[in-house]
Amino acid sequence: MSFDKPDSIMNSARSDFLHVARERGYIHQTTEEGAFLARLQAGPLAGYIGFDATADSLHVGSLVQIMLLRLMQRTGNRPVVLMGGGTTKVGDPSFRDEARPLLSDAQIETNKAGIRKVFDAFLTFGDGPTDAIMLDNAEWLDRLLYIPFLRDVGRHFSVNRMLTMESVKQRLERDQPLTFLEFNYMLLQAYDFLELRRRHGVVLQMGGSDQWGNIVMGTDLIRRMDQAEAFGLTTPLITTASGAKMGKTAKGAVWLNADRVSPYDYWQFWRNTEDADVARFMGLFTELPMNEVARYAALQGAEVNEAKKVLATEACALLHGRAAAEAAAETARKAFEEGLNATSLPTVVSALPAGIVDVLVEHKLVPSKGEARRLIANGGIYANNEPVGAIDRVLSEADVQDGVIRLSIGKKRHVLLKPA
Repeated sequence: MSFDKPDSIMNSARSDFLHVARERGYIHQTTEEGAFLARLQAGPLAGYIGFDATADSLHVGSLVQIMLLRLMQRTGNRPVVLMGGGTTKVGDPSFRDEARPLLSDAQIETNKAGIRKVFDAFLTFGDGPTDAIMLDNAEWLDRLLYIPFLRDVGRHFSVNRMLTMESVKQRLERDQPLTFLEFNYMLLQAYDFLELRRRHGVVLQMGGSDQWGNIVMGTDLIRRMDQAEAFGLTTPLITTASGAKMGKTAKGAVWLNADRVSPYDYWQFWRNTEDADVARFMGLFTELPMNEVARYAALQGAEVNEAKKVLATEACALLHGRAAAEAAAETARKAFEEGLNATSLPTVVSALPAGIVDVLVEHKLVPSKGEARRLIANGGIYANNEPVGAIDRVLSEADVQDGVIRLSIGKKRHVLLKPA
């Protein structure tokens, strides 16, 4: 990944980081903003975001944080990606009803490798002053001695205060168990910040709004133990205009790795953005100049669909590259505007004959058999552009046209089924 297209963000001074981040909608809270701005003006700084390795890909729910790291780099600062090889073994309890499942060391390593692919698309890694670096907190957390850690670090934490943190308080108020293992998570996250400041001069921690308490704990720990300044910044929780959590669809999470969600399906996810969200998402998830975003925001009626296509192509280009994004846009044009069986549509393979409900569930085109039956009953599933009609419909070789069966889930999602 390289920044080879100068724009208004490329030309911004380091201290413009806060201005641009706020203008584009990335900021929810900051600590000591006046002092933070003064530190930005004094020279390049390093800021980090932590990502636990709970899956082999990140999803759209992490995209605001990734874009914020990218903005840091584009404004002359150094982004630091901290992989939670250590904290993944504990599990972040923030706003969860139950403990995360414990993963093996081998699974954590596999997940870390998958997540690295996402960041290679958004950041330039290297040894230069603004090049990104990727670190793993297992490097220091796995070596901690328990009693010395409690004496040196734990004594700076008040249990009374920890119990007031939203991530803990909500679990306790709902009378849901919080293990002592999870309760330690905020100590470890604060200690990460301390170690990163000492090892790499990192003075800024960023994260989602649910991380505010943990981030403030880190800035306090640095002040108490090193008598040094440190800053925190959180991003807002992103929901759609209808109130749905960002990045969730009927199929589940919208993953960022291409082997999880194809470039075409990723493009389609953005193309299906609600009308009221288009301009806001352009600010958050593309690098279009904000005056251009404002122009798209003024569109009404059918013209909004053109803005959605621009959003989809720009967001897809950042992750998968311009060529893949434009290919997805062209595939969509052929599939929806010309009604063709575009060969670049996502493809699944099934033995025939096969019941339509089984095919939909097996290939995760719908989340459950119940949802498949509901869609079929409501006329929402098509085979070769014709409503399936019956819940017990069986697809057979007689349905194959030009080597495939075109399946449509609603009007906007299409796949090609090839006989095994």
